[in-house]
Amino acid sequence: MKPAAFDYLRAETIDEALAALAEHGADARIIAGGQSLMPMLNMRLAKPAVLIDIMRIAGLDEIKRERNMIVVPAAVRQARLLARPELAQEQPLLAAALPWLGHYQTRSRGTICGSTAHADPSAEIPLCLVALDGEIRLRSRAKRRTVKADSFFTGMMTTAKNDDEMIEAVAFPVAERGAGYAFREVARRHGDFAIVGCAAVVTARDIHFSVGGVADAPSRRSWPLLNGSALDDALNAFAWELDAREDIHATARLRRDLVRNIGRAVIEEATRCRG
Repeated sequence: MKPAAFDYLRAETIDEALAALAEHGADARIIAGGQSLMPMLNMRLAKPAVLIDIMRIAGLDEIKRERNMIVVPAAVRQARLLARPELAQEQPLLAAALPWLGHYQTRSRGTICGSTAHADPSAEIPLCLVALDGEIRLRSRAKRRTVKADSFFTGMMTTAKNDDEMIEAVAFPVAERGAGYAFREVARRHGDFAIVGCAAVVTARDIHFSVGGVADAPSRRSWPLLNGSALDDALNAFAWELDAREDIHATARLRRDLVRNIGRAVIEEATRCRG
């Protein structure tokens, strides 16, 4: 199929992009890498009147370090973050998860913020943002605001972003000293969307465990340092709380089993990796 007709604006500045968003609202869509948006246009699941291309805007393609945060602006491609030499030391969870994000070809075009805006419940970037308690930095012509990841993803491919806002950047906390990080997922093949993805952060005090691909948005739970049957019970309760989806890829029962089994594995791995 071909997309419905739309106007195209190549924005040269953020102000130009924000002015277009303010004018067109829900009839406008931001495009950067286009790896999520273009298939939706072609299948006519999205029919914007205006596409606003931001990839030529200066300063949006440079990863920044702000104290204890890795700030990834809107035009940073996924491959660029994955290739960051210091990423494994800065944030091991991201370094472990990014190779699962799509394929080489899509990572070379797709952006981190684009995946965030698309908000697929099986995608790795939303899961990492929730797992790390990251933040999404939104901007409209009138103001800037920051939303924590656990409040940003509100349902199946829906977010707290307003129609006149763009994601200016997302920010991931750097690794906490003495914490361990681990990520695993199960997919039909490496690079496909996850049937279940699990991320664990284990500190000296507690366990933070997050799951994607099961419910309509990534979800996180925090527990004290559990082991043995207590950990099994916590994982089982979480698996049932997620109200697992059932589709052509997996039954709800399989997804619950994967949460229990992969969950224990990633928590044990994160515990072993504590510095």
